[in-house]
Amino acid sequence: MSTTASVPQTWEHRIHRSTSLLLGIPLYVYACVLASLSIFVGVLWDISWHMSIGRDGLFSAPHLLIYLGSAFAGTFAGYQCLKTSFWGTAEEKNRSVHFWGIFYSSLGGLFCIWGSMAALSSAPFDDWWHAAYGLDVEIFTPPHAVLIFGLMTIQLGSLFIVMAILNRADRVASFSDEQNQQRVQRLRLLFMMTAGFLLALVYLFTSEFIDNSRGHTSLYYQVSGFVFPLLLFATGRASGHRWGGTIISAVYMSVLLITNWVLQQFPAEPLLGPILNPVTHFQFYGFPVLLILPAIACDLVAVRLKGRNDWLQALALGLVFAVVYVVAQWYFSEFHFTSPLTRNKIFGNYTWYFSNDPNWKYRYTYGPWGIESAAQLASGLGIALLITVVSTRLGLAWGKWMQKVVR
Repeated sequence: MSTTASVPQTWEHRIHRSTSLLLGIPLYVYACVLASLSIFVGVLWDISWHMSIGRDGLFSAPHLLIYLGSAFAGTFAGYQCLKTSFWGTAEEKNRSVHFWGIFYSSLGGLFCIWGSMAALSSAPFDDWWHAAYGLDVEIFTPPHAVLIFGLMTIQLGSLFIVMAILNRADRVASFSDEQNQQRVQRLRLLFMMTAGFLLALVYLFTSEFIDNSRGHTSLYYQVSGFVFPLLLFATGRASGHRWGGTIISAVYMSVLLITNWVLQQFPAEPLLGPILNPVTHFQFYGFPVLLILPAIACDLVAVRLKGRNDWLQALALGLVFAVVYVVAQWYFSEFHFTSPLTRNKIFGNYTWYFSNDPNWKYRYTYGPWGIESAAQLASGLGIALLITVVSTRLGLAWGKWMQKVVR
């Protein structure tokens, strides 16, 4: 008798414990954030695989990690959509997007579903491309473009899913005030982590233009000025955290460095010729730009600009970002690219594609394409400043919009 009575108590206890651990945040939210991380790690591993081994198959380990992350996000978001559509309460449907007459889903969930379909459908396209045209060592090929669109859509979806719950500021009735406060803090942390993963993925996709060998060209700062302020100011403002931009940029740098530091510990050798650089381990790819420095400066300045017109904030924050970023990256990119002190497993500048000549004269020295005249540089940096201010303004507007997302 005591045994039969203890069963429901045990289940109730487990359910209560699970709810407390998750802090009342739906499991699919954690799943989508994890999927976002899986996608980033898979993409970085895939690039390193191409640099170290060469051609990879449809079901290589990095591809599987990317597919797993995509499928994970799509499955959990799809399940949540069906559950809300056919078994959801009126309250759950009211806080969802109604589409096609019968379905209900969060905005982020829709992004995850569509992104998952695009990313997974690109896999056979990419395999066919390789079979037809051979090995590619470029990021922007047609199959990769479809994949990039799908992966970034999933990561944006994960961001919106967390954002909507954070903005609704729902209280769990069975929780104490302290637990509800912890719930808000965890949601904010999940949001900033997802934003950092998205920033890291965008960095990988634009890294061909912001390689440190081009750190003394204006194009390096024009691309940076377009990409980073847009994402950093949007997610930093939407996070509602005093140090939002700083934490997001710290997540971005940490996930890039840790993944690289771990990957290079594993053996790998080229399987395609010509092999001019016989590597023995996975190659390090992409030491992150020092985004945390302008992020700290901008977070400090943003406090003083609180309540001011967004155009004025964009002008001031864009200027601060551009000045700190250019000064920091100008000297750091040169140090990283040319100094023997960076040719180790901490900075990763020993890395080199297996089919490239390791004795190439421009391996550690600026080539003609990496140097501009003073007039070209002045003009180019002026354009970079303009791009940075416009990108900052767009980022602030996007961040304000995200603060209103509740579905």
